[in-house]
Amino acid sequence: MRRGEPKPALETAIGSVRLSNPVMTASGTVGHGTELARYLDLSELGAVVVKSLAPYEWPGNPPPRVHPIPAGMINSVGLQGPGLPRWLAEELPVLAEAGARVVASIWGRTLDDYAAAADLLATAGSPAMEAVVAVEVNVSCPNLEDRGRMFSHSAAMTRAALTATEACGLPRWAKLSATGDLVEIAGAAVDGGASALTLINTLLGMVIDTEARKPLLGAGGGGVSGRAMGPVAVRSVFDVYAALPDVPIIGVGGIASGADAVEMIMAGACAVQVGTATFADPRAPAKVLRELARWCTAHGISRLDDLIGAAHE
Repeated sequence: MRRGEPKPALETAIGSVRLSNPVMTASGTVGHGTELARYLDLSELGAVVVKSLAPYEWPGNPPPRVHPIPAGMINSVGLQGPGLPRWLAEELPVLAEAGARVVASIWGRTLDDYAAAADLLATAGSPAMEAVVAVEVNVSCPNLEDRGRMFSHSAAMTRAALTATEACGLPRWAKLSATGDLVEIAGAAVDGGASALTLINTLLGMVIDTEARKPLLGAGGGGVSGRAMGPVAVRSVFDVYAALPDVPIIGVGGIASGADAVEMIMAGACAVQVGTATFADPRAPAKVLRELARWCTAHGISRLDDLIGAAHE
């Protein structure tokens, strides 16, 4: 933007959650706390979405865990994390001190795990909890009670996982994968109490080590992310917005520029998350925000609301 030009109003509302701008980090790509703080001002982002946390410490998958692919990466980190109790005590206060608006991401292997995670958030007595504006419920996890199928592969289990987290007392966003009848599963998440939808999680994939004649990653398959999945994410957001226009959507997948964010917002997202791009450039979320503002100014867009769902008009 040129000096003196009016700045576009980038404020956005995700249900009851109001953010100063629509750009967030994506869960799993920026750690559990202030790892990115040396590269950008976390308080300038719409929110910081932390890596998914279980109600207990979890070691994750065996190495190798990450491998580059054309236009992205594949990972099988396996949701390694310190667990919610330790995060609440050690990491959240540092994020709050940095002025970040925080979205806590939770996961579990059973419905009881989801309920336990919600209870831990509800009973946390730390003043730092004031920084937590929402809870992202990651249902792209193996369900031990259903032969290891992903919760998000079933409308019924997605609804049940969201219902199990009701006690957290905060707005809940359901993070879904592009699998099965996504519109049906999105509707089930809303029925379970989700006030917004995060679309989409990584896509299932695999890389074969042709010399060893076996999967390259230690856990076999993994999740594909990065620019290559951008069109899949845009289509997912577009279809769900068309079917559920009153449900706020956070678009994630392949966003590395302001133009990418604009495309996702036109598809129907009221906010976006920047993930894999931060591995190449830790300043990527701030870059996307600056470029989004410049795009709006160059195209005469004074309010973000004028862009949301524009591709459906």
